[in-house]
Amino acid sequence: MHDGPRERLHTFGPGALSDTELVAVQLSTGAAGMGALELAARLLTEWGGLKGLGRAAMDELARTPGVGPAKASRLVASFALADRIVAPEIGAPVRNSGDIASIAASRIGRSRVEEVLLVILDGSHRVKRSLVVARGGAVDCTVPVREILSLVLRHDGVALAIAHNHPSGVLEPSFADLAVTERLRLAADQLGLRFLDHVIVSRERWRGLVAPQN
Repeated sequence: MHDGPRERLHTFGPGALSDTELVAVQLSTGAAGMGALELAARLLTEWGGLKGLGRAAMDELARTPGVGPAKASRLVASFALADRIVAPEIGAPVRNSGDIASIAASRIGRSRVEEVLLVILDGSHRVKRSLVVARGGAVDCTVPVREILSLVLRHDGVALAIAHNHPSGVLEPSFADLAVTERLRLAADQLGLRFLDHVIVSRERWRGLVAPQN
């Protein structure tokens, strides 16, 4: 009798397990007529591999026969934890738009709907907090300028940046993206806040919309 993925994990460590086996550990059990390994293999096939599975929404996974809410929660949580390992910690310095993109990629880069991430910084451009402030559809999302500025002031921020994702993979900004960037820049300036950039991300790729300031 062969050891299951949990036994192999205990004996050999996670590096010895395949993607299918690691997903099976998160699932814990299978479904009627199939074991956890078979269910894990089916999920990976349906979602096009590990990256695709990592972008799946919890309700989509929960509707999959044999998965349900509990298993879907474990899967989504495991991917979120992996993202947070590589995400900058609170207090990390933001030196350029690439740093903003790194924060955004770890938080919203895989999302299949547009989301807006606000990064609040102190006077030394160190991260005080980052939070998703809006969620839209597959092709657009309204940026809440008033709420963004209110949150920055509420958390004693001195500088800010925003980012949003393009699930399509296209980094070209829309007219609305450019317009809201200008609105936010002007409004932040009136409040004495430094607006660093508005970054568009799509997985590991990114584009900043604000020209570098000397």
